[in-house]
Amino acid sequence: MNFLSTDIPGVILVEPDVHRDERGFFLESYHADKYREGGIDAVFIQDNHSRSGRGTLRGLHMQLAHPQGKLVRVIEGEVFDVAVDVRRGSPTFARFVAVTLSASDHRQLYIPPGFAHGFIVTSDAAEFEYKCSDFYDPSSELGIAWDDPEIAIPWPIDTPVLSAKDAAAPRLAELMEQLPRYERE
Repeated sequence: MNFLSTDIPGVILVEPDVHRDERGFFLESYHADKYREGGIDAVFIQDNHSRSGRGTLRGLHMQLAHPQGKLVRVIEGEVFDVAVDVRRGSPTFARFVAVTLSASDHRQLYIPPGFAHGFIVTSDAAEFEYKCSDFYDPSSELGIAWDDPEIAIPWPIDTPVLSAKDAAAPRLAELMEQLPRYERE
């Protein structure tokens, strides 16, 4: 199992060991001790599963009062997945990590608390699973415009399918006072 650093400390790409034979494959999708050794020291308390069609963009989402670390993976199809550092004062503020995750590569991405997260489906459909380090709290949820020019994410689809909430999300600059402060480790 490989735990790969990204351009933003704390955001980790996971490449699990996949054991294949004539019957199919087997992999560990999570092992607390191995993930802790790989730099992911979160305690996950909620699992979520979504299914979306081609061009669906979910995000950019985060929670303020109950920030969530997320370990995400695709079990059907393919997505372009993004983690954006929105911690005020962080040396990587407004920078992002973007990776393609697919059912065929089995890779995972860990997004720590203090980051906004989103993805867009690049296959006909995708099933997306994520483990969360805190419970979903709609009163704490915050959305950021997917097309914010300050962040400038190079989404692979120009006209995504959005929820009404995501289509109306404000830009990062409008949310500065609400964003969490960066705390050096």
